[in-house]
Amino acid sequence: MQYREDKYKRQISILGYGCMRFTRKGGIDIDKAEKELMAAIEGGVNYLDTAYIYPGSEAAVGEILKRNHCRDKVYIATKLPQYLIKSEGSMDKYFTEQLRRLQTEYIDYYLMHMLTDIAAWEKLCRLGIKEWLQRKKDEGSIRNIGFSFHGNAEMFLQILEAYDWDFCQIQYNYMDEHSQAGREGLKAAAAKGIPVIIMEPLRGGKLVDLLPEEACRRIKENPRGWSPAEWAFRWLWDQPEVTCVLSGMNSLSMVEENVRIASEVRTGELTREDLELIEGVKKEINGRVKVGCTACGYCMPCPKGIDIPTTFRCYNRMYTENAKAGRFEYMQIVALQKKMSDVGKCVECGKCESHCPQHLEIRRELKAADRKLQPWYFRAVIRLVRLFKFW
Repeated sequence: MQYREDKYKRQISILGYGCMRFTRKGGIDIDKAEKELMAAIEGGVNYLDTAYIYPGSEAAVGEILKRNHCRDKVYIATKLPQYLIKSEGSMDKYFTEQLRRLQTEYIDYYLMHMLTDIAAWEKLCRLGIKEWLQRKKDEGSIRNIGFSFHGNAEMFLQILEAYDWDFCQIQYNYMDEHSQAGREGLKAAAAKGIPVIIMEPLRGGKLVDLLPEEACRRIKENPRGWSPAEWAFRWLWDQPEVTCVLSGMNSLSMVEENVRIASEVRTGELTREDLELIEGVKKEINGRVKVGCTACGYCMPCPKGIDIPTTFRCYNRMYTENAKAGRFEYMQIVALQKKMSDVGKCVECGKCESHCPQHLEIRRELKAADRKLQPWYFRAVIRLVRLFKFW
């Protein structure tokens, strides 16, 4: 296993264990999860990622570490459900429950879960989050403070500057190189000395299980002999700004393969030919897209606040992956942001089209995207989410 340093020179394994995807048999199959998690720890993995809202996950991690007397061998990362916070008292309530579930007296890496825009952080600040976090840090019950992010690069950069973060977590893989926080966010965090934890390195397995046939053929015939998962992991670890890559491992063979890769990989090892293969795979995936948007951002800002590149990314994702994935991401971007960027706000002013280097018919494509991304029942869900969420 190889390690990279956090902000305070602690050694974090470059492979982290994503504990959201433990095998379930009704509840979590604790005995199976124990075998897999302990195999990873014995292989050098020392970063375990869970969250309050992952059903049974925190309790399973706590029980497994207690059974094997190895709490001091790992770093536990879990997350405050910031979207449920209504007062400082609720911060204490959730945190106390998390300590109980995890059977520990402290959390090594504590994240504000799923920040999507600066408004979410500002709401927490009004409720006293900064003071609360400082008290927890002073008493030693929280060692490092960070956030996990789903949103666009602009919002990521604003959140990055809003607090003295110890680390952050972003969705990043070769298909999301220029979406969400993207490479821009990765480099900005690294430039500030902030470690970056990577989630969704395989897009929930889609960069393995849902690759187009031609992409699979290219990978299979390549002399490297790497699996689709190995290509995705090596692409990430090739970048020195990446601190740790989370993997939701739920088989011993998966643990063994990922530990092997994390032991062999070297930063900067990918050749021009390797990168060309990955670009070829991306091209095959993108061949299914509906709109040829490159997310350059020249169409922005929209006078009505519509996030055009993100809308098109979600629309395309409905066809490169599946409808559910595209709509879910769109709900995150639209429903979970204070300034709603609903496509329905478009007044067809045409400003975006006048600046588009790809000469896309943006107004027409936005209408098509709106029809697919927001069927009537989905609009109802978004309204409910926005009624529940407050700022």
